[in-house]
Amino acid sequence: MSWEPHTLTTTELVDPHPVAALSAIFDDGTPPVRPGEELPPLWHWMALARWPVSSALGADGHPARGSFLPPVRLPRRMFAGGEVTFHAPLTVGSTVHREARVESVTEKSGRTGRLVVVVVTTSLYDDSGRLAVEERQDLIYREAGIHREAGAVSSAERVAVLDSVGAPFTRAGEWAWDLATDPTLLMRFSAATSNPHRIHYDWPYATRVEGYPGLVVHGPLMTLALAEVLRLEKHDERITRVRHRSRRPLFCGQPARLRRTEDGTLTLGVFGQDSPDPHTTLTIEGTGHA
Repeated sequence: MSWEPHTLTTTELVDPHPVAALSAIFDDGTPPVRPGEELPPLWHWMALARWPVSSALGADGHPARGSFLPPVRLPRRMFAGGEVTFHAPLTVGSTVHREARVESVTEKSGRTGRLVVVVVTTSLYDDSGRLAVEERQDLIYREAGIHREAGAVSSAERVAVLDSVGAPFTRAGEWAWDLATDPTLLMRFSAATSNPHRIHYDWPYATRVEGYPGLVVHGPLMTLALAEVLRLEKHDERITRVRHRSRRPLFCGQPARLRRTEDGTLTLGVFGQDSPDPHTTLTIEGTGHA
């Protein structure tokens, strides 16, 4: 199949309904974001999400590759990180102009085998034509893992299935919050972000086809949860740029803590119990007060 990168341009509503949905999903006591108010950092992922038509989906639930995204044949798609620069605020209920383009497609060989890195850039202009947001997202495609036997369920998943965890955030100290996940949280986040990727809700597909040990917690969910810590801690500095990196997956039911790291910058990380290395990091730059 021949494929060439092209710029995809759309005009879209900063939709208040998924914004309200994210407030309900987090249920963390912060004020809901209402029409006419500024979007918190990274909430454009929620506000501008759109459902693809069913006939456009591939076997993994994502839109079939070969149209906007390149026809990569490796099965595992991962949200690997990126950088977002905020030039001007976006307002809930306003209209934006979006320009998106695949900037590069790079084949590599890593510890787990072949992989392809796809870099997508997006620019968002507000309804006055002013550049509001510039974003780079890094997507990684990998080979499938070792398939699990049918019926095998991890202990973390068993707890997640049997116990309703309620609101996902629990304070664990200054700049420290515990994040709890269960299948309902993953389902609601998939629905609110128009994300049909099957690794987040289809346990047989995630384990038997892509070889994961369980349902995969969304990379954007972990990153947005880290950004939400800024609101929970009442951090009032205006955010100008964030860099986020998904280092390794977190699986449904695994306990995780969101906390500030000790590297001299405002960097937050999602840490599990099995390793001192974070699953996801978010580094924040800001200037002045909001």
